[in-house]
Amino acid sequence: MTGTGPAFIDETAITVSSGRGGDGVVSFRREKYVPKGGPDGGDGGRGGDVILRSNPNVATLAGLQPGRIYKAGAGRPGGGANKKGGDGESLVVEVPVGTLVRDAERGHVLRDLDRPDIEFAVVRGGDGGHGNTHFASSTNRVPRQCTAGRPGEKRALRLELRLVADVGLVGLPNAGKSTFLRRVSRARPKVADYPFTTLEPVLGLVTLPEGEGFVIADIPGLIEGAHEGAGLGDRFLRHVARTRVLLHLVDAASGPEEAVAAWRTIRGELAAAGLDLDAKPCALALSRCDMLEDVEPVRAALEAEAGVPVAPLSSHTGQGVDTLIGALWGLVVQGREAEAEARAAAGRAAGKDRAPPSSKS
Repeated sequence: MTGTGPAFIDETAITVSSGRGGDGVVSFRREKYVPKGGPDGGDGGRGGDVILRSNPNVATLAGLQPGRIYKAGAGRPGGGANKKGGDGESLVVEVPVGTLVRDAERGHVLRDLDRPDIEFAVVRGGDGGHGNTHFASSTNRVPRQCTAGRPGEKRALRLELRLVADVGLVGLPNAGKSTFLRRVSRARPKVADYPFTTLEPVLGLVTLPEGEGFVIADIPGLIEGAHEGAGLGDRFLRHVARTRVLLHLVDAASGPEEAVAAWRTIRGELAAAGLDLDAKPCALALSRCDMLEDVEPVRAALEAEAGVPVAPLSSHTGQGVDTLIGALWGLVVQGREAEAEARAAAGRAAGKDRAPPSSKS
């Protein structure tokens, strides 16, 4: 998996419209030797739905056109001989895994497409109208009424993409996240010696010697006040919640005091954004250790403040990279297993709720 590059779009607005139901018809049976046959008007077909499907092969929301109305097909009218009209064709809109679907007018979440191949009918097609057969009775043997198909639904949506990744890279601008991602994957994010080099989240696939792998998301640099809109952080904090594991990179070359301050800043922003830091595994590493003759003072200060082991790292020389990747893989496996067990438990609970009552008295 390579970086998404400048085409990455993490939010867009579209309008969807389901199909109108087909009209019922007035018709009477007309056959030889049956001059006054009864009513045989068929019902109209049902209108098509608009369905959002989470597709793992779709990387961004860039393919959706904000000014376009995504419309499903209308149902066909009924026919004589009690022929029902054909149903309208449903429209399937492919979106990336991790898309959050909101009602644009009210703002509430309609569905979280956080797993592959979820299909969500966001608007339903209108029912078909009744043909005159439905109105026949002992007192009305020649009904000449039918009903029109019901209109479809129309809805304005806001789609937000929250990246689904195993590991999320966080840290202040210029903490070395993009360089690390280039080192461990085939992603090629832009790297430069100034803040906010990375303007869009970038995904990279880390492949292990055994053939296993996991996805890392380079989350653009956060700064103090990001949760309130400072810098670029308010656009990208949403992605952090999707990751199973956080890798916090701190620049060793900045010195002990600055390293501790950087760690506090990022922790504070993640907590202010509502992220439960205790529930998400987090690895802490010092980047750019090749810039210092002695990294121990920085490592000791940061470790004393954070209370967790700090891994020395140099993406330039490769120092500590393999060890860190191994540690991250262990955390990813634990996270995947915990999620699988949680889904299994939820499935068992749902099955128990649907179980029929016992026949025993």
